[in-house]
Amino acid sequence: MIPDLAATDWDSLPDTLQLTLAQEAMRRAARSFAHQAELLAGEIEGGVLADRGGPEALRLLAAVLRLAAAEVPAAGFQA
Repeated sequence: MIPDLAATDWDSLPDTLQLTLAQEAMRRAARSFAHQAELLAGEIEGGVLADRGGPEALRLLAAVLRLAAAEVPAAGFQA
């Protein structure tokens, strides 16, 4: 179980736990950013926003983010 981080000093956490938490935060941020790019692409395609070639670029960005998030090393792995 992860300790209550609001009551815990980050520096007092073991390095492995800091690494695990940071990696998961990066994965979640990448998924969230990719999802927002997909939604924005849909808004452009739906005519809500002007289409200036954005949907394809946003979907490419979303795919790159998902791929990068999938490549984050598992906790405890040292490259």
